[in-house]
Amino acid sequence: MAKYTGINHLAMATRDMDGTIRFWRDLLGMRLVAGLGKPGYRHYFFEISEHDMIAFFEWSDVDKAPEKDHGVPVKGPFVFDHVSVEVESEADLWELKDKFEAADIWVSEIIDHGFIHSIYAFDPNNIAIEFSAPVGVDIRQEPKMRDAKPTPVAKEGAEPQPGHWPEVTRPTPDDERMVYPGEGVVFREGDDTW
Repeated sequence: MAKYTGINHLAMATRDMDGTIRFWRDLLGMRLVAGLGKPGYRHYFFEISEHDMIAFFEWSDVDKAPEKDHGVPVKGPFVFDHVSVEVESEADLWELKDKFEAADIWVSEIIDHGFIHSIYAFDPNNIAIEFSAPVGVDIRQEPKMRDAKPTPVAKEGAEPQPGHWPEVTRPTPDDERMVYPGEGVVFREGDDTW
């Protein structure tokens, strides 16, 4: 089984990269660690943690998402509700809450979810964000199912269940493995713009 190490990046879209940088870098304190661009295209990456990033494409014709409260059901095509960024402690939640309020940006009260305490806000693109601090119940170490009527597949437990997908019968041999160049190959070149 593949070993996952975190979310490399979530890819979002914005019409206003400067406003997005001001929010994610300058207000939240996430370093702008990479940027790709050419006329009509930008793709910038912000460091959430040593393993996780959030990235934004700048598309001139994209509209800001309509504001939608976190976790409220919708109808019709839909794929994304909100992103939750973990912070180290509840003190970090209070620091962020104070920053949002000082910037006159709406932020929720601190909510107790049992295994995390959270605040909720929106970025300039109306992306719904949650900031979560762990509070002593580690559901990664001790998974818990508290659904009164879990789905039949959920009842199988926390661990991956074998036999539901075809097995790999022919792994790609080393001599057939090809990696094709993408936009980011420029990061291996010597010139930096900063």
